[in-house]
Amino acid sequence: MSRQLNMDTLRQNFWKEEYLREKMLRCEWHRKYGSVVKAKQKAKAAARLPLKLPTLPPKAPPSSPPAPEAVPSKAPSAVPEAPFQSEMYPVPPATRALLYEGISHDLQGRYRYLSTRKLDMPETRYVFPVTTNFMYGWQLGPPVKQELVSCKMCRIESFFRKNGAFALLDPWDLAL
Repeated sequence: MSRQLNMDTLRQNFWKEEYLREKMLRCEWHRKYGSVVKAKQKAKAAARLPLKLPTLPPKAPPSSPPAPEAVPSKAPSAVPEAPFQSEMYPVPPATRALLYEGISHDLQGRYRYLSTRKLDMPETRYVFPVTTNFMYGWQLGPPVKQELVSCKMCRIESFFRKNGAFALLDPWDLAL
């Protein structure tokens, strides 16, 4: 839109009134609906915040039979020490020693520690399955080698079809 050069006093007063009228409409709208809009914005912001669950206090140890009063004992500590429970078993010292030998750039140190730790079965590393993906490999035992049958009809070369997903089935793709 090009700028109009023939601005006279009448046109200037027209634009001034239009500007003031729009400003008054915006102020009226904000006075009327501003609180509703702010409430909706706060509700949306509260919905986006993550849900915080309450923390549970540690379980109290089972009560033991009372000790005889005649024997003096140490002063009781203010905080009872709870045993540290981890989801992983402790690392054997020989494997832990790999961390401090060499650097990862030379395929030693942390690299060698992780590759050695990866070879252990999950049951020897973790007390219980931590994620649901652990259930697929949990307590499978050592891998069993199966000997291939020499019959060509019984063996399938690949899981996928050789001629595409929507093509007609090839009789060689079926296990009979």
